[in-house]
Amino acid sequence: MAKPNVSAFFDEATFTVTYVVSDPATGRAAVIDPVLDFDPASGRTSTSSADQVVAHVSDNDLGVDWILETHVHADHLSGAPYIKERLGGKAAIGKNVTAVQEAFKDIFNLKDLVTDGSQFDHLFDDGELFTIGELAGQVIATPGHTPACVTYSIGDAAFVGDTLFMPDFGSARTDFPGGSAPQLYDSIRKILDLPGDTRLFMCHDYKAPGRDVYAWETSVDEQRKSNIHISDTVSREEFVEMREGRDSELGMPKLILPSLQVNLRAGELPAPEDNNIRYLKIPLDTV
Repeated sequence: MAKPNVSAFFDEATFTVTYVVSDPATGRAAVIDPVLDFDPASGRTSTSSADQVVAHVSDNDLGVDWILETHVHADHLSGAPYIKERLGGKAAIGKNVTAVQEAFKDIFNLKDLVTDGSQFDHLFDDGELFTIGELAGQVIATPGHTPACVTYSIGDAAFVGDTLFMPDFGSARTDFPGGSAPQLYDSIRKILDLPGDTRLFMCHDYKAPGRDVYAWETSVDEQRKSNIHISDTVSREEFVEMREGRDSELGMPKLILPSLQVNLRAGELPAPEDNNIRYLKIPLDTV
């Protein structure tokens, strides 16, 4: 099976991993889950994380075909527009992004938000094939954390978004609008049906208790053997009971309100108002 080159860029402020996946034969590449830096205290954005990706692509003479989002992130702002401006490529996400747009349009009163996913250059169907140079990729719909979650299977590697974490940390929450613990179980089993030596790349790591270093690469075999939430010894019913119980005790991500407003628009910031300043909303006392 083809083996893509995978370079990881970890943003400790949001615990997010951005990947550059490239074809050794042609130098064509995809950027997965890029980050736009954001300081919520000051409201300032910066591109230091994305600039590391840009430098890597440029230094290695790569050409970007795709900018791939695994889902509408609730914990960081997407750097996709900046990456596209600097490096080119088509911004893409799973087609069920429309359900996420519909769910949050009224909450933020985004009257100008079109909910057909047209902010992205391409919407992927479940099972759709794509290429990066000579590398073959396939999209696997993996809803449960959100309706739009997808996994990108590229050669011997799969990029799972928030669906799974490292084996010692477990699985994604399912209490966002459109989330579902039974769906998440089924989605994870689809990932774990890939060949055992498939390299799995996480979108986040938070250092599990007792682990001193960040980690984001594992394998199907390792997850099936030792994932603390969903190893092969855990039934669907046991997983759902555990996941729903844990979710009921979780607080909201720190950047969920700014992140969603930006990421629903494929990473585009709101238009400036008549004073030439952009604003993000904080809905008060909503469910």
